[in-house]
Amino acid sequence: MEVDFLLIGQGLAGTALSHRIIQKGHTLMVLDSPLSNKSSRVAAGLYNPVTGKKMVRTWLADKLFPEIEPFYASIENLLGKSFLHKRPIYRPFLTIEEQNEWMGHSADPLLQPFFEKIYTKPLFDEVFNPFGGILLKNSGFLDINTLLDAYSDFLLGKGYLRLEIFNEKEVIFENNGLKYRDIKAKGMIYCNGLGALESEFFKTLPFAPVKGEILDIEQDFHPEAVINRGVFRISLPNGLKRVGSTYSWHDLDIGPTERAVRELFEKLDKLIKIPDKNLVAHKFGIRPATKDRKPFLGKHPLQDRVYVFNGFGAKGVSLVPYFSKVMLELLLEGKEPQKEVNIMRCM
Repeated sequence: MEVDFLLIGQGLAGTALSHRIIQKGHTLMVLDSPLSNKSSRVAAGLYNPVTGKKMVRTWLADKLFPEIEPFYASIENLLGKSFLHKRPIYRPFLTIEEQNEWMGHSADPLLQPFFEKIYTKPLFDEVFNPFGGILLKNSGFLDINTLLDAYSDFLLGKGYLRLEIFNEKEVIFENNGLKYRDIKAKGMIYCNGLGALESEFFKTLPFAPVKGEILDIEQDFHPEAVINRGVFRISLPNGLKRVGSTYSWHDLDIGPTERAVRELFEKLDKLIKIPDKNLVAHKFGIRPATKDRKPFLGKHPLQDRVYVFNGFGAKGVSLVPYFSKVMLELLLEGKEPQKEVNIMRCM
């Protein structure tokens, strides 16, 4: 069969880029291994415009956040499924000084689009928030598993997905493209997370894998807002609460750890006043983060039929809607991605 593009991996990156390619009327084949580390499937799916201990605006927020909700909504409309949950994020203040500082920040034109309201008194009786907190908007979470499962069914129905292990040694390059087994394509794109490190083309890319663990628990108190300070606590539609996440650059062992449960519960106890909780599920994933915390987009310098769309780390939900559009411009128009994300910065 002949297609325009061969994509390796149907995680969040592969799904987003597939959607963009199909929207433009081009054909593709996605190869997805059921045995690979699927970090997308254990991600919390949170998108948050103001992050970090110092509460700074997310990198490129002015470009990223206008794309997020319309992009995922377009896939919801296509699939007839619901997986985008628009939710405010509430971040309690720890001190009166912090409260005063953010009262001043409320006039910052760069932050105003993401501020819903600043509270100077407790918003929730169940939360440790004696000094109030800030309520953020243009935020929420994505049910990534529902998205990936539904999109997988969509691709299978079109004959655009094969669930099999990709063997790079079987790729044959031809004058007008490449051939992989019975598939002919004009280009091949690696969207397979840390699996790209096994490729002869991208094994030198400076990934910095991060292990993350999240918990699903039973606990009273079901606010619409995501509560986020030290850990995030998301009220899921099924009544459970999702708590996370740990970040480990050193312990990359496969499997969940008791240490993570202790760490997350200790932080949760400093955020939520309700002591009773019951652990229902404990998940982990190895995120394809990068050393400079910027994704990898671009064309291989020596093989112009080979591309990479990868390295989105813990912020994939926020990053892939915008950067899948940037990647599409490279594939269809030859427009190079900006230097910050272009793989030429590290090859």
